[in-house]
Amino acid sequence: MPAISRKGQQLPASPIRKLVPLAEEAKRRGIRVFHLNIGQPDIASPSEAFRPLREFSGDFVDYSHSAGHMKYREGLARFYQNLGLDVGAEDVLVTTGGSEALLFTLMSCVDDGDEVIVPEPFYANYNSFAVAAGCKVVPVTSRMENGFALPPLSEFERLITPRTKAILICNPGNPTGCLYSEQELSTLASIAEKHNIWLIADEVYRDFVYDGHRHHSVLQYDAIREQAVMVDSVSKRFNLCGVRVGCVVTRNRELGATLLRFAQSRLSPPSLGQMVALAALDTPPEYFERVRKEYESRRNYIVDRLNAIPGVVCPKPGGAFYCMVQLPVAQAEDFCRFLLQDFNLGGSTVMLAPASGFYATPQKGLNQVRLAYVLNEADLAAAADCLEAALKAYER
Repeated sequence: MPAISRKGQQLPASPIRKLVPLAEEAKRRGIRVFHLNIGQPDIASPSEAFRPLREFSGDFVDYSHSAGHMKYREGLARFYQNLGLDVGAEDVLVTTGGSEALLFTLMSCVDDGDEVIVPEPFYANYNSFAVAAGCKVVPVTSRMENGFALPPLSEFERLITPRTKAILICNPGNPTGCLYSEQELSTLASIAEKHNIWLIADEVYRDFVYDGHRHHSVLQYDAIREQAVMVDSVSKRFNLCGVRVGCVVTRNRELGATLLRFAQSRLSPPSLGQMVALAALDTPPEYFERVRKEYESRRNYIVDRLNAIPGVVCPKPGGAFYCMVQLPVAQAEDFCRFLLQDFNLGGSTVMLAPASGFYATPQKGLNQVRLAYVLNEADLAAAADCLEAALKAYER
C-alpha cells in the first residue's frame, strides 16, 4: 500500500470537530446536544445579504476574477476606508473563506522550515495551515491569569531567530476572546519593523468588541505599511459562515502579486458567495449594534455563571464570542467525551472543545476547554446546568 504523505500524517485533528462522531451518536440516542464547541451563531444574518439570491435570474454561474469580483473588492475597500484604514481595491484579494486567506498568506510569506511566532492558545487550524505551508509554529504562551494578554516584548525577542519570518495574531482572539490594546499592537508593530518580518493579523471578529473598547488594526501602523497583512471574512461579521468568502488585505505589491498566483491556481472564489457578501455590505449600523449587545449580554451571563461553579475559572473576554474555561478535572478531553458518551441531564448534554488542541506547547491546556457563547441565553442556561451537574457526577 502506498505511503501517506508526511504532511498528511502531521495534520492534527481539529479539537473543535474531533468529537463530532460522539455528538452524532448521542443524538441518535435521543439526547439533545448544546453545541458550544463551534463558532456557529444562532443570530439571523442581515436580510440584505439574501437579496441577490432571491433576485438571481441567470442561466449559469460564471467564474469570477481570481482576485474576486471588482465590485466586491471596491465595496470592501470603502468598508475599510470608513474604519479609517488606507485601503484600495487593488489591496484586496478575495478568498474562499478566511481559512484560504490564511493559507495563501502563509504560503506566500514563508518557505519550508521557516518559523512563525504565534501567541498561544490560538485558533487550532493555524497548526494545519502551517503544516500545509511547510513552516513551524513557534508559540509564545499567554496566560489565563491576566486574561491572555499579549506576552511581554522580551518573550517575543527571545524566540526570534534567522528563520523567523512572521508573527501571526488573532484580534480579538479565537479561542481566548482577548482584545489587544493599541499599545500591545504598537509593540508588535515595533518588533516587526525592527526584525523586518511580517505581521499577519486575523481580524475576523473586529465587530465584536465590548465594554466600550474599540478595535485597532495592524493596517493603521505606517511604519510597517509593507509588512502588515490583514485577514478578514464575512463568516462572523454577518453570520454567513457557509458562504465561504474571506479576503487578504496588503499594501505590499509583491506580496499581492504572489497571493494572486496562488489564487489563480484555484481559479476563483465563490461567485454567488461574493454576490451575497457584496449585498451584506449594505447592512445598516443598527444591525451590528444589536448583535454586539446580544453577544455582550451572553458573555456576561455565561462568564458569571461559569465562575459560580466550584473549581471553574473563566476570565471575561474583551471581544469575539469565545471564552477559555479552566475546569476542576485533570484531562478536559476525557471530560468532554464523558459529556457526550455517559452523561445527560433530563435528556440534554453539552459539547465543548478541549483546549489542548489550541496550544502548540505539549501538556498545555489539559484542564481547559473553549466555549463559544453562540446560543441564546435560555440555551446557555440549560448548557451551564448540564456542565455543573456533569462536573458533580464526573469521577476525576
